[in-house]
Amino acid sequence: MGGGSPMQTVLSAPGVKDGKVVSFTLDAATDEKDTVAGLIRSIIATSSPAQRTAFHVFHINTVVDLFSAWRRTLPNVRPYYAVKCNPDPALLGALAALGAGFDCASRAEMEAVLALGVGVGGVPPGANRSIVYANPCKAEPHLEYAAEAGVALATYDTESEVAKVARCHPRCELLLRLKGPDGGTTGGDLMNKYGAHAHEVSPLLRAAQRARVAVAGVSFHVGSPVSRVDVYRGAIESARAAFDAAVALGMPPMRVLDIGGGFRAGAAFDEAAAVINDALADVFGDLLPCVEVIAEPGRYFAETAFTLAARVIGKRARGEAREYWIDDGLYGSLNNVLMDHKVPRPRPLAGACPGEKTYASTVFGPTCDSQDLVVTGYQLPEMSVGDWLVFDNMGAYSTGAGSKFNGFDISEMKIYVAYSS
Repeated sequence: MGGGSPMQTVLSAPGVKDGKVVSFTLDAATDEKDTVAGLIRSIIATSSPAQRTAFHVFHINTVVDLFSAWRRTLPNVRPYYAVKCNPDPALLGALAALGAGFDCASRAEMEAVLALGVGVGGVPPGANRSIVYANPCKAEPHLEYAAEAGVALATYDTESEVAKVARCHPRCELLLRLKGPDGGTTGGDLMNKYGAHAHEVSPLLRAAQRARVAVAGVSFHVGSPVSRVDVYRGAIESARAAFDAAVALGMPPMRVLDIGGGFRAGAAFDEAAAVINDALADVFGDLLPCVEVIAEPGRYFAETAFTLAARVIGKRARGEAREYWIDDGLYGSLNNVLMDHKVPRPRPLAGACPGEKTYASTVFGPTCDSQDLVVTGYQLPEMSVGDWLVFDNMGAYSTGAGSKFNGFDISEMKIYVAYSS
């Protein structure tokens, strides 16, 4: 991170400085969400009618604060942001400026990070230590691109992947991906798709040994978001067993431990960090001076930093029930309802008056698919076409996973980068 305050460094970072940053004053006596709502009203008021469509506000201060909290709470664990969670260039640029690394799963994700100056193409293999190619099953052209770009740390959990790496990127170092214990996830459970079982660890290490591909360490992921933080201890114990197995096979000592993601900002993060810090001290205490510990947080940095504003474009009243259509939905940034089990809690941008009557309301997205349903039976005051709904905590698995279904293109949605003082 360069000189000056963290915020000054972030505001001058590639990906941030390249776009217009909207500044506003954060009143200490006012709730942050209400202040952001005021900014949304200002954006709408100064937009032309043609521009008054759904948009996001990215409050960049939130990421700066979360990064600082990470450094205080997990001081010996470098975060490698999971790009898949939200690939917004301003978010990537801010995290790069703060000192984060990046978890990339494809050529496009690596290119997005490299475009910000996090390493450059054509560097010698192994020169870029800020990207982990954290996809255990990689397409050969993507792997060849990683070799060209100097991205030389990648995950694996099958013997076929060892052969592929030996053929396409022989100087790449590997992290053996372990199957972690069940984290009681409510969203993304990766356990059935990725991760070596305990009895597979030694054979996979031997496969790399035979192929003369270096194994730098171990990775695991306990799912996202994690509701049972105690699972990190079990996963760290399994990782130590893999470290010891490599020593028993006469392999060079491992030096990287990747504890994955699943973190959510707030009290849950503090609880997880306490378990992780204790487990690392207990299980890896004798190795820590020689082992780099990294993690792959996604939603921790992205979720609470983004707010969605969506416009009511249609309405129907049926008795006491109300139905509304908005200009974003399950095929747009609200796809996190399906993909990430998001429970939307929309609120009227205009606010609600005390004692104002509310109605059991259904909110649909804009497509012609009847399953494009955002909420149903949700209490809202009377809304009109042209009114706006606000959705908080919309940064995780939202804009990055939308589509162009029915001609509604998520890539055209405006994201306003906001800085508060």
